[in-house]
Parts: sequence; C-alpha cells; structure tokens
Amino acid sequence: MRSSRSTRNRVAVSIFIITAIVAVLVVRLVDIQVVQASDLNAQSYDKLSVPQTIYGPRGDIVDSNGVVLATTVIRYNVTASPKDVADYTPIDPATGGDLPDVTPTEAAAKIAAITGQTPEVVFALLTADKTSSYASIIKGIDLDKYRAIVALDIPWLYYETDPQRIYPNGSVAGNLVGFMGDDANGALVGTGGLEEKENQCLAGSDGLQTYEKGADGVAIPNTTVLDKEPVNGSTVVTTIDSDLQYYSQRVLAQQVTSTGAEWGSAIVTEVATGKILTAAQYPTPDPNNLDATDSNFWGAIAFSSPFEPGSTFKAESAATVVDAGKGTPSTGVIVPQRYKTPGGAVITDDESHDPEPMTLTGIMQVSSNVGISLMSAMLTDQQRYDYMKKFHLGEKTEVDFPGESEGIIRDPTQWDEQTLWNTSFGQGLTTTAAQVASMYQTLGNGGVRMPVTLVEGCRAADGTITEAPSTQGEQVVSATAAQQTVDMMQSVVEGGYAATLLKIPGYNVAAKTGTAEVSNGEGAYGGGYLTSVAGLAPAEAPKYVVSVNLMKPVTITNGSAAAPVFQKIMSQVLQKYRVLPSTVPPADYPTRY
Repeated sequence: MRSSRSTRNRVAVSIFIITAIVAVLVVRLVDIQVVQASDLNAQSYDKLSVPQTIYGPRGDIVDSNGVVLATTVIRYNVTASPKDVADYTPIDPATGGDLPDVTPTEAAAKIAAITGQTPEVVFALLTADKTSSYASIIKGIDLDKYRAIVALDIPWLYYETDPQRIYPNGSVAGNLVGFMGDDANGALVGTGGLEEKENQCLAGSDGLQTYEKGADGVAIPNTTVLDKEPVNGSTVVTTIDSDLQYYSQRVLAQQVTSTGAEWGSAIVTEVATGKILTAAQYPTPDPNNLDATDSNFWGAIAFSSPFEPGSTFKAESAATVVDAGKGTPSTGVIVPQRYKTPGGAVITDDESHDPEPMTLTGIMQVSSNVGISLMSAMLTDQQRYDYMKKFHLGEKTEVDFPGESEGIIRDPTQWDEQTLWNTSFGQGLTTTAAQVASMYQTLGNGGVRMPVTLVEGCRAADGTITEAPSTQGEQVVSATAAQQTVDMMQSVVEGGYAATLLKIPGYNVAAKTGTAEVSNGEGAYGGGYLTSVAGLAPAEAPKYVVSVNLMKPVTITNGSAAAPVFQKIMSQVLQKYRVLPSTVPPADYPTRY
C-alpha cells in the first residue's frame, strides 16, 4: 500500500515536472514565434541579407545638337569570398546538367583569361586570407568582360557596379564641361565647369536592393528585394556647337603655337540671342586626363581671366559718343600724335603722325588713342561710367561660370587723371572675353543686350526643360548708335592695317583690332601685349560675333596676330550656318574732313 502511494507520488511529480517543462517550452516558443518574431526575423535577415547599391546614373552634358560631351558608363568590380573558395560544379547552359568540377586553380586561370591578369595573381588574391569574406579581384571592367566572368558561374564571386564619368570628345569643350572630384564626405561630385555649376541637375539618386545568402555565402536565387528605386540624373543642354568648338580650338592651337603666345581664346556668339556657340581656348584640358594640361588652364579663360581689352573697347566708346548725341561717324577733331591732357596725363598714338583732321570713323580705322580720348571727353566721367555699367561691365555674366571674374570698372571718383583718359581706349579697366563678346553682341543687335547664355536648361527624362535662361533683352544704346558703330568698324576691315587679314570674300565684315599693354605684375606696364580682334558679320545685318584674344604673342605683337584666327573662324561660321553673302556695298563714311 505504501509502495503504491509512493509510486503515485512519483508519477505526479513527474507529470508536474513534465508539465512545467512543456509550459516553459510553450512560453518560450510563443515568445520566439510571436513576441520576438519580428525582431528575430530581422536579425536573421540582417545576418543573411546582403545590401547592394543601385546607382542612379549621373545625367549627360550635351551640345546644342545633342552630341554628348559628358556621360556616365557603368563599369564593374569583381570581388570574392576567400573563405568560401573551393571546388565548384558549373551547370551546362545547354543541357542544364552538371559539368566537371572546377578547382580554384582552374577558376583563377579562367578569370585571368578574361581580365588580362595572370592566373598566379588571381589565385593569390583568392587565397591570400582564407578567413576573409572579401577580396577585390579586379576593378572597372567593361560590360563584355563582366558578362564573360558571370558566365563562368563561379558561386563565390560577387559583383559591384562602378559608375565612371567619361568625356567622349576629349578636350573638345573640356574647358567648359569641367570635371569630377570628391566632396568633403568622399562622394563624387562636379568640382569644375558645368559639372560643378549644374551638379544639382546632373546628380542622380542611388537606389538599394538586398538579396539573401546561404550558409555557404552563395546568393540564394530569387531572394532579391528592391528597397529603393534609383533616380537617373537629368541632361544639361548647352548652347555649344561641338563641331565649331573643335574647329576653333584647332585654329587657336596653330596660331598660339606659331606666335609663341601664352594662351588664346575665341568666342562665337549668336547676335539675336546672346547664345555662346563656341568658347574655345588653347591650351585646353581633356577631362579624361587633366594632368596632361597645366592646372591654370583647367577652367574657362573666357570667363575667368580678365584683361585690359585695349582698342577693341573703342567700339563701346564710339557707340556712347553717338548715343549721347555728342558726335556722328562724320564728326571731326584734330588729332595730334601726342596729347597732354589738362590734368597732365599724356596720351600717344602708336604711329607717328602730324596733327590730322580725323572723323570718328577715321579714328576707329587707324585706332587712334588720342582721337577716341578727345571724342570721349565730350561726355562726363559719370556718363561714360554709366554706359559701361549698362553694357554690364564690372559684373559677372548671366552664365555665372565657376571661377568667373567680374573684371574691374572703378567708379569715376576713383579714376586718376591717366585712368580717366585711358579707359576710353581700353586701358585702366579689365574685362573678360565673355564681356567683350557680349558688348559686340549688343552693338550687332540694334543696341539690345541679350543675356549671355551657355546652358539652354535642364532636361528631364520626359523631355521637360527647367532652369531655362532669361530671353529678356535690354536696350543699352539706340539702334542708330549701334548700327553706325558697326558701320564705322567696316572701315577697319576695308582700310585698316590688318585689312587683308580680316576680309572675307562676299561678306561685309565689321571688326576692331586691339593691342593692349599687359601689366608686368608690379603695377606698371611692360609685361608684353594682349592682341585681339572682335567683330561681326554680315555687317549690314549682323548674325554672329567672333572675338579672339592672344596673350603675349612673341613673333607678332599687334592685332595681326589674332586677325587670321578671327578670319578663319568667322568664315567657318558663315559657311556652317549658311549665311547669305552681302548684297550691298560696305558702309563708306569719310575718315577725314
């Protein structure tokens, strides 16, 4: 009886213990499968899931005809998990059956045959650290090599996309397109030219996907999940004609080299719109290989390098004299070769001559410093300054190019006696090539200055254009003053010292040469000359401006150094855009009275 009771007690205790254990297990199971399920699933997923960035490609930069100047190509990096490197069994793509096993040594040889590495190098990378889950095998391979390696069906190889910026036309417009660099966080962004200025338009937004891997480190098929869609960057549409840019760069390179100049620049602008069709320079950078060019020329000279324009500025002075009602193309003045101003400044002409009765047209033709100074003196200092500001001198253009200079136009209260007179012939102030081209665009457009334009806008994938520039013009001088100034400049092409170098058969051309002294860097002149030509054609109804500058040429030190470049580029422009030849004779104002 006692034994039976003892047995019942043991059974009861056993049942209680079993019940308790089962209860604990049930509670634990509920806790794992219900209470902690989401957290544990997330931890498990985190251990097994592999995130992958999906790059949103940076947008293109294109010329006015859609020619790609900058684009993004996808390259691929191949990595491996050394701790998982082992023999593997590839699948026959034709039958779906197993092929003979491949050893790591054989796999290394197959990889090397595609990448161009040696089998020994690849094998060493695969086995350098057998405890590691990551080893870089090769970076930046193209799509064909990537596909060939994927076709090897090696389970312990992995792939990363590696977007790279390329510039298909090399140095063509390289000074404008710019280049890429790292920001403070190490991200790749535009750090020069349009790559920098239009970074917001161009930049894409990366997406994210994840896949699960098995215990052997191999990706599990059909487990990829898209977490975030990538967004492609938009396209920057420029006003540049890349063919004309290439031609201009080539012509500049030849003349800079033959004259021994430090650099050259050439701008082509559409008169009616203010659009820059070409902003060429030499030297000019290739964004694919910046180190091949002196870093001083990585930017755009047309915007970043101010200079004293010299006699090309006389067109502005002549236009203001006419617009202010102080003279006409036939207004005359006695012009000595040397003139001492009432305040003691001394102005001289380059060529020695007796006092001559010159008209304003004659002053322009022979480029008389004394003559234009005497004519400009008919205006007050404040009037002359106000006209300069109306031409938007002393401020950045609407392009606002990275590194752009405003130039220097001092308030007349800061002019000393010499500067007061010198500014009329382009000394004692500085401009950029873009500002000079804009000044001539204004004169060719009936006195209406159009905003300087380099970018048409930001084009999204659906074709919509945003950030379009202003097309609102501004009347700077009267249409009469503008056209008469253009007509006066025809005398330079018909009878000036560089006439034979400037003429274009069949067309009336208006141009002004310039030879400006360059500072020696110590506050005085003596550092050589900047030679230039700026002009328009056809003169009777201007369509295009071409402005050329050569810094410190050696073999030729006046406007004749720049004249051949002007003539060749303007001829190319007129032919390319099928401008009809002139049907009227050139303007023929008297040069003497």
